[in-house]
Amino acid sequence: MPVTTKAGAPWVVKDGLATLGNEATALLHTLDTVFASWGVRDGAEAMDFPPLLAAADLSRFDYFRNFPHLVSVVGRLDSERWAAYAEQPEVTAVRPGDLTGTGYALPSAACYGAYLHLAGEELAAPLRVTTAATCHRAEEEYHGLRRLGAFRMREVICIGGAEDVRGHLAAFRRRIHDFSRRLGLGLARERASDPFFRRQDARLLFQELEPVKEEFSYHDGTAVASTNRHLNFFGERCGITFAGRPAFTGCAAFGLERWLHVLADLHAGDLARARRAVEEAAAAMDDAGVATMDDADAAALDEADAAVPSAPAAEGRE
Repeated sequence: MPVTTKAGAPWVVKDGLATLGNEATALLHTLDTVFASWGVRDGAEAMDFPPLLAAADLSRFDYFRNFPHLVSVVGRLDSERWAAYAEQPEVTAVRPGDLTGTGYALPSAACYGAYLHLAGEELAAPLRVTTAATCHRAEEEYHGLRRLGAFRMREVICIGGAEDVRGHLAAFRRRIHDFSRRLGLGLARERASDPFFRRQDARLLFQELEPVKEEFSYHDGTAVASTNRHLNFFGERCGITFAGRPAFTGCAAFGLERWLHVLADLHAGDLARARRAVEEAAAAMDDAGVATMDDADAAALDEADAAVPSAPAAEGRE
């Protein structure tokens, strides 16, 4: 098996940061292409957004109230400290007091940039966007590719009316189910919570009555994908309107390194075989067209919408 890491392994993870070898990189890119193509097929526009987010913008989302434990801020070395650091033979850490604030943070999800880009817009029609980003989360501990400090996330976002978002997420639930079935992954679908909503917010009660976040997890508990219905939260906070009202938003999200983990486990480390399996499953779904599930599977998934088991609070994971 061709590898390019120093340790002779398909990937190396140290301190929550991953280096991928040749086969792992090829598989990650193949997966990303498949997930992005599902969005493009539905009319999604491919976009890239800035790699930094203004703290003031994140504050609009109550981010520092809800996710302070995930925040990774960006700072610059204070000019008065340049000489001191230049004279040091080795720098192993930078003291917080030696930094000046920039007002920016690293994103922990790919979709935030889309909502900020559309701030103040009146949409004449529902909009779909697909984007990928390197996301950063300052976790207390890391576990291989299952939980990283920096990782790639592909998202396909819908912005419009409530029914537009509902239909978008239903279509992606079916795709994820069909794809995982063809791959033999046996992903479990579980309800999770969305801590964006404050305790006094009526939307928090709504999510107890109807799921707004669902995760698809491997047998070892690794959540590789999720569908997230934000209701009109981001529409309100960013001033995005549709049909004269705050727009509803939702996204399907895919943690690409987590897919590497589960596929490597399923294929006993043979990433070339895993990549062929992904290509074959995607091609079979393309051949089947829009209706990628047989009637029995589709009916079973639709019935499950009303009875999805709950998972532990997701702490903003997508």
